[in-house]
Amino acid sequence: MNKIRRLLVGFGLVLWGEAHADYTLNLTPGVTEVSRDIYDLHMLILWICVAIGVGVYGMMVYSIMHHRKSKGVVPAQFHENTKLEIVWTVIPFLILLVMAVPATSVMVKAYDTSGADMTVKVTGYQWKWRYEYLDEGIDFFSSLDAKSNEARQLGANIDPASIPNYLLNVDNPLVIPVNKKIRFLFTGADVIHSWWVPDLGWKKDTIPGFVTDGWAKVEKPGVYRGQCTELCGRDHAFMPIVVIAKTNEEYKQWVAEQKAKAESVKAEATKSFTMDELMAKGQEVYNSSCAGCHQVNGEGIPGTFPAIKNSPVATGPINEHLNVVLKGKGEMMPAFDDSLNPAETAAVVTYQRNAFGNNKGDMVQPSEIKSQH
Repeated sequence: MNKIRRLLVGFGLVLWGEAHADYTLNLTPGVTEVSRDIYDLHMLILWICVAIGVGVYGMMVYSIMHHRKSKGVVPAQFHENTKLEIVWTVIPFLILLVMAVPATSVMVKAYDTSGADMTVKVTGYQWKWRYEYLDEGIDFFSSLDAKSNEARQLGANIDPASIPNYLLNVDNPLVIPVNKKIRFLFTGADVIHSWWVPDLGWKKDTIPGFVTDGWAKVEKPGVYRGQCTELCGRDHAFMPIVVIAKTNEEYKQWVAEQKAKAESVKAEATKSFTMDELMAKGQEVYNSSCAGCHQVNGEGIPGTFPAIKNSPVATGPINEHLNVVLKGKGEMMPAFDDSLNPAETAAVVTYQRNAFGNNKGDMVQPSEIKSQH
């Protein structure tokens, strides 16, 4: 019986009451006014189309059954019936008019970003998101969480089912307050990405050299997940989006914490780290930013991504190594001068030069990074 049930599940033939939570065909109503308007518009148009389909196909079936040759029916001979042509022209026009009025209303509302309470700039990178709170001076990157990133690696031997929200979690989620109109500005740093959170009701492409906008007013605190929906490169599947909506009091507390964190990052830029501190921090940065291409073991993917282990870059002149990390190299190696702060850059370069058997014995301090910009 269990085997049969598993087979039915595979073909989507289980009872709706048992499977609807996992097998959904319709849009989600979402948690914003616009998302609900879009959902209602979708349902209105759907039922209009259903009514048209029932009418058209019902008439076809009736005509086939009751006007067939076997019943001795002789087909009528007529053409250029003016009244009939007027009818089948006017009726579709009226149907389109009924559909166009609510559709236009929803579209105008969805594009009206005026009167926003705050603005967040979203920039798509390969393969992470950058969030800049233009009213608060907060700026950070959001990447795939460490556990998902580790489990997705070749040879990891980690069951993805053991990872909560596998490939749908991030290290730094976007945090917003509820009941505030938030304007989003979208652009891209390298290729076209697409920022999509279904519960907000829309998605926007992030295009290099262009800025588009959208808005949302989330009414309910919670965690809302999404993904990049534009094929943006090798790791397209690994740049999820997490939006956390908090109450105004909780949001203010989060803002204070982020500003304190920014001050600590500034302090780190002038700090002198020990080798052990750089290696520990560098491993974290490497696993989140480098391991996707160069692999956790530093051996890369032959023919596609070069190894860090025994590489001429990681074992060569340290300034050239820093330049590759900061400025990128060719089409495959992105620049990290925007996405890594001085302490992270110093740590990951030190880690690459002393891990995987490279054992160069040298290290980089955050204060040395500025000379490379």
